[in-house]
Amino acid sequence: MADLRNYQSRPATAAQGRSEAYIDQGLRTYMLRVYNLMALGLVITGVAAWGAFSFAVTPDGQLTQFGQLIFQSGLRWVVIFAPLALVFFLSFRINSMSVSAAQTTFWIYAALVGLSLSVLFLVYTQTSIVRTFFITAAAFGALSLYGYTTKRDLSAMGSFLIMGVFGIIIASVVNMFLASTALQFAISAIGVVVFAGLTAFDTQQIKEMYYEGDGEAVAGRKAIMGALRLYLDFINLFMFLMQFLGDRR
Repeated sequence: MADLRNYQSRPATAAQGRSEAYIDQGLRTYMLRVYNLMALGLVITGVAAWGAFSFAVTPDGQLTQFGQLIFQSGLRWVVIFAPLALVFFLSFRINSMSVSAAQTTFWIYAALVGLSLSVLFLVYTQTSIVRTFFITAAAFGALSLYGYTTKRDLSAMGSFLIMGVFGIIIASVVNMFLASTALQFAISAIGVVVFAGLTAFDTQQIKEMYYEGDGEAVAGRKAIMGALRLYLDFINLFMFLMQFLGDRR
């Protein structure tokens, strides 16, 4: 992933001598931009998921040709893995992209995630999906607020949590072959803990990425990458909570 967290290694400048209040205002503006981008990404994902489901399923619950295409044909693997390919592309290429191009890529990625998540409406009731979304939003808000306000350095915890993400990925791949409900339960439980912690950790890291002397292009790229990190935390936290709170059809 592109490393934009280089503010600490820069030499002191006259801009750093400005009043604390001015810096705080700049930080608040930057964080608000991050949260707005993330929120808009979630809106795009939700609209795309509901729209795809509406086109894929008839009122009486039968799959349309579009539904058969994205849920039952070989194209479903493209739907599943296309968001992963795009997020890696954005992460590694963002330094060479314009802000508008990076932002557009983020919107496309959010829409593709929505397309892949449309399958949730086939598995869970709409009421439970909405309920879990708001529970996730409340938990995310509290965790992100903690990450923003705490004076504790969360770096050590972050390193441990990132290793946890790799463990979840490996266990999930293994469980594709084992189909163990007990292992799936354990993965979901660990996933909730890991992404809850990452929400606080990433918020603190995004806050520390802020540098008052950044130009508009650098600040824009940082905001987009920050929004992407929090978006991923939210989506993964939501998906793991669905395993516990979702009512199956």
